[in-house]
Amino acid sequence: MRRVDPPDGDEFGPKFPAAAGNHPHAVSTGGSANGPKPAGEPPGGPAPPPLSAAGGPSASGGERRADPPGTDAPGPKKPAGHGSTSTGVDGGPQRAAERPKRLAGRRGRVVVVGGGVVGLSAAWRAAREGAAVTVIDPDPGGGASYAAAGMLAPVSEVTYTEESLLRLGVDSLARWPGFAAELTEDSGDDLDLRSAGTLDVAFGADDLAALGELAEFMAKLDLPVERLTGRECRRLEPLLAPSVRGGILAPGDSWVNPRRVTRALLTALSRLGVPVVRRRVAEVVVAGGTVQGVRLGGPGGPASGGVRPGRAPLLLQDSGEAPETIPAEQVVLAAGAWTGSLPGVPDGVLPPVRPVKGQIMRLRTPYPALTRCVRGTVHGSPVYLVPRGDGEVVLGATQEEMGFDTRVTAGGLWEILRDARELVPGVTEWEVTDVVAGLRPGTPDNLPAIGPTALPGLLVASGHHRGGVLLAPLTADLVVRLLAGETIVDHPCSPSRFEESSR
Repeated sequence: MRRVDPPDGDEFGPKFPAAAGNHPHAVSTGGSANGPKPAGEPPGGPAPPPLSAAGGPSASGGERRADPPGTDAPGPKKPAGHGSTSTGVDGGPQRAAERPKRLAGRRGRVVVVGGGVVGLSAAWRAAREGAAVTVIDPDPGGGASYAAAGMLAPVSEVTYTEESLLRLGVDSLARWPGFAAELTEDSGDDLDLRSAGTLDVAFGADDLAALGELAEFMAKLDLPVERLTGRECRRLEPLLAPSVRGGILAPGDSWVNPRRVTRALLTALSRLGVPVVRRRVAEVVVAGGTVQGVRLGGPGGPASGGVRPGRAPLLLQDSGEAPETIPAEQVVLAAGAWTGSLPGVPDGVLPPVRPVKGQIMRLRTPYPALTRCVRGTVHGSPVYLVPRGDGEVVLGATQEEMGFDTRVTAGGLWEILRDARELVPGVTEWEVTDVVAGLRPGTPDNLPAIGPTALPGLLVASGHHRGGVLLAPLTADLVVRLLAGETIVDHPCSPSRFEESSR
């Protein structure tokens, strides 16, 4: 087993950039990092066009399917690794076919328990590296990933006590263009990856004061943000209410359509020959103090009878084809909110992951509505609006400690619409196309649990809470390294931190 120490002696990579100008998306808190704005240009510059899957804007300013890595797309090429804030995890844009596969030739099967965006990403990356992988989930692509809005917004979601999570998010965001390019190449699907930033606005005086304090905290971290007046906010997003008092623009934030991502991952896995077993795991099989595989239970999921509409045919095994026990040398537990309660695992091994309910709405607009993600605080309550390229706008989300309750409630939807209407009054005219409740996997410190457990052969990749989509590329890269036998020292996401705190 090879020991890998973090670079520069830091716990998981270098400190956050010392100057905003060194950050790949940097602007100062008082203006553009690229010099004075041209006359008439709104704060933050003109709205960037959508990202292609390769990370660059469309030449026409609109949506386009990305060119696969290695093609001669127009425009300058970025050097490998450009724009990355390292957390001590490799995984640059080099194509898998151009380097040795790290997991080729390793004996034994890898079973990934969980078919959300995290589990599917880890399985896809491992299969690309030559591992023999099986995914088990009664409803692959469902759960929290199906409900998620898909914001890739580590800067605008920063909080006062979560700098470690911020640095993980910035690192993973830098991986997203390469991750999306490879996934588009493997699946042929457009992920609707966009990068026009996030506008965080305040409604009342108290909300504005809190936003101002947050802006000062961001400035101390040299984060790439710009403070705006209410008028400047409305210049960027004309549908905002006149009552919006001010805001913060995070121009480097992005977003993606998680439903397209999971569909693309399932297609890519099918093309790689990876079985996706639509069953639930009844227990982890342990013998001699080591993981030996998993035992299957019943289907147990709403999609167990077939493929959700719009998905490509997959290499599936139903309850009549899959064996009752699947042997495995290594099991990756990516079961989201259910991670902490998997039978068969000795007490104290699994991290304390709990479900955090979130209700969300999807609307459709008859006209172009927003050009970037809009977040806001209305009388202390957070709300966000995330636009899609097809005219959909996602509104969310509640945050409820309700156990495994997934009911959509009138009160939850009313709160979302009430607060969204204060920021964008026209929202009540838009068509409702979907309402759903998902269960985010939360941990006591809000950091994910990624790494080996005290039970040999059992790895965990869960507890991502609101950041599962954002952190999927980083998590997948970590899982591949761990499956290859590396030891990642002092990583803040190690599940061992909970073992130590429980002693």
